[in-house]
Amino acid sequence: MILGVIADDHTGATDVASMLVRSGLRTVQIIGVPNDATDAGEVDAVVIALKSRTIPPAEAIEQSLAALRWLQQRGVKRFYFKYCSTFDSTAKGNIGPVADALMQALGIHYSIACPAFPENQRTIFKGHLFVGDVLLSDSGMRNHPLTPMTDANLVRVLQAQSRCKVGLLSHLQVAKGPASLKKEVAQKIAAAEKESPGVIDIADAITNDDLMVLGHALADPLTAGLDEVAVRPWRRRARRADRK
Repeated sequence: MILGVIADDHTGATDVASMLVRSGLRTVQIIGVPNDATDAGEVDAVVIALKSRTIPPAEAIEQSLAALRWLQQRGVKRFYFKYCSTFDSTAKGNIGPVADALMQALGIHYSIACPAFPENQRTIFKGHLFVGDVLLSDSGMRNHPLTPMTDANLVRVLQAQSRCKVGLLSHLQVAKGPASLKKEVAQKIAAAEKESPGVIDIADAITNDDLMVLGHALADPLTAGLDEVAVRPWRRRARRADRK
């Protein structure tokens, strides 16, 4: 398997599974944490659909880590934590707590969060999430009954939830292209090892090209929120490795 996806709701899981199929990956979706007897078959990607978006953080962490262990036992090396492109969660989580737990379980100190989905007019600039032409906080999500999003500054939103230091991977950095960004990310990874427990950067992305740059440049085993465009470089690298 190239990729294991842990999704915080069924709708998002179905969306990302269809995107992965569109991107050329043989993909299966599993509802709930699979048990040891569950056989995904010969596939490139597995999407595990949880219902963890609004449950207590401790339960969301427990389910997400169980899903991670199942994927690891089947040889998966790259993981994608899927949540809504509007980044909606409660004030206490669960995006931050689950991301923290996954990073700790994987033994990594740096990751990114990027819910950008340009095809659906979800873009991120200077760390702020836009829905179409308006800030997230000015969109209908402001009045969501369970997860009202009244702040479009994702650095601030995630920092309130996460034990990690939350920073920004700016559009100026992304626009330099994959080679330059890969060097910057390597420096960030080295610096993050001195931070406890680590660093999560919100990544700016306003076009599919930006997502492709991120997909080429990122080497860490966990990303959060990227759509299928960013998966394409991972797919090509994995298939080149298989041919060798």
